[in-house]
Amino acid sequence: MKTGDFDFALPKELIAQTPATPRDASRLMVVHRAERRWEHRCFPELDAHLQPGDLLVLNDTKVMPARISIWRQTGGRIDALLVRRTTDRTWEALLDTPRKLQVGDRFKVEERSWTRIVSRTADGKWILEFDVEPDLARLGRAPLPPYIKREADAGDLGRYQTVYAAKDGAIAAPTAGLHFTPEHLGRLRGRGIAIASVTLHVGIGTFKPVKVENISDHVMEPEWYDVPAATTSALEGAKRVVAVGTTACRTLEAYARTRESSGWTSLFITPGFEFRRVGALLTNFHVPRSTLMMLVSAFAGMETIKQCYADAVRERYRFFSYGDAMLLV
Repeated sequence: MKTGDFDFALPKELIAQTPATPRDASRLMVVHRAERRWEHRCFPELDAHLQPGDLLVLNDTKVMPARISIWRQTGGRIDALLVRRTTDRTWEALLDTPRKLQVGDRFKVEERSWTRIVSRTADGKWILEFDVEPDLARLGRAPLPPYIKREADAGDLGRYQTVYAAKDGAIAAPTAGLHFTPEHLGRLRGRGIAIASVTLHVGIGTFKPVKVENISDHVMEPEWYDVPAATTSALEGAKRVVAVGTTACRTLEAYARTRESSGWTSLFITPGFEFRRVGALLTNFHVPRSTLMMLVSAFAGMETIKQCYADAVRERYRFFSYGDAMLLV
């Protein structure tokens, strides 16, 4: 299969720039895979499509305020996304600047703290060594994706985070969960819907662009996951497993194959994939030509997804991280 098979035309004005208010004010497209039909609902109507005995699996990763500003000695600002801490005071980073960078370059972080480039990885990330560990809680901003064409503000630190986020480590939100409120989750529990959590720290692997022509040539970067013992027990007794988000889906399917409850996964799900654990999937509307488009196409069928996305464009759904939701049953 070609990467172009997962392309579609999307008007720029449908890319959500701000979150829905309140959280559950989003729309919901419910896709019935077997009948290849879908219906237009609002997010609170999710309840009608879940049943007692279902297990809703959430990704409880927490987004770090991982985007900071650093300055050249000449005063030029650089936007740095701290991807992963490798050792104390050392981070893998993506640096956004039109000017050339090289190993040894030093940058100011604050008045009395600096960082320098110590190396570059084979895949193009920079290794930064800080003389003082950066205080992300104070210096960092929400790492909004590049298709949101505005600076992150203080509100994004809370809104670009699920209400059940618990474990620091992500550089992007598991966005399917952004629609839930604590009250909604409580209502589901009251109806006999079980809720469990996994952790997958969303990193470069989830949103790395597919730049090859043949999708089989794309390599997913590994991301760390954990399936706690309480969740493994809940999985055994579930009538149907409903994954909230592609990251929860990949975690569950990785666990189903390896039976390893934690580790690193680079599982790449494309059409033809055999789903062993996930029976329904709640997700957002994804970027064209992305690994996420390939995953939902594998779950619901390429032609069904193409038709659903075309209808979502006609119906003026909001797309991507702060956009509307889709339930595949």
